[in-house]
Amino acid sequence: MLQVRAGSSAQLWEIEYSPTGSITVNGQPFTWDLSPLGNGRYHLLHEGRSYTAELLAADYAAKTISLKLNGQRLELQAKDRFDLLLDKLGMSNAAAGKVNELKAPMPGLIVDIRVTPGQTVQKGDPLLVLEAMKMENILKAPGDGTVAAVKVTLRDNVTKGQVLVQFA
Repeated sequence: MLQVRAGSSAQLWEIEYSPTGSITVNGQPFTWDLSPLGNGRYHLLHEGRSYTAELLAADYAAKTISLKLNGQRLELQAKDRFDLLLDKLGMSNAAAGKVNELKAPMPGLIVDIRVTPGQTVQKGDPLLVLEAMKMENILKAPGDGTVAAVKVTLRDNVTKGQVLVQFA
């Protein structure tokens, strides 16, 4: 499941895709024909209508895409299952103030540690990889800061809410 919001408007799409290539948008089948034209430009055919799309910018870490569709600029924000879970747990705005610590959003197994004490990180930098529900989830820095301590080691089982990283 992927949730995509266009700008700050209320336009919201829930997109699901399967390994077989089928796509549904808001529960309805979605069929399209997409042809690359080069230099980030595409031709899209959907329900007998023709569209020209141009990729202006993509920030994969922030999951934002800026594109021009038939001359109209669109800013898209995507949320995957992990982002939606963080929203549900009330952790989506964890970086509102000074960052003090990163807690486990769910129980799981630490399969990678990508920071060390004393390391300076910026919002969105990968800190740890937590395996949960048969998925690897990259836990990212909720804000800018300096790592004071890493409270877990590789292959540790953690519980929801357990402190994983402390910031100075």
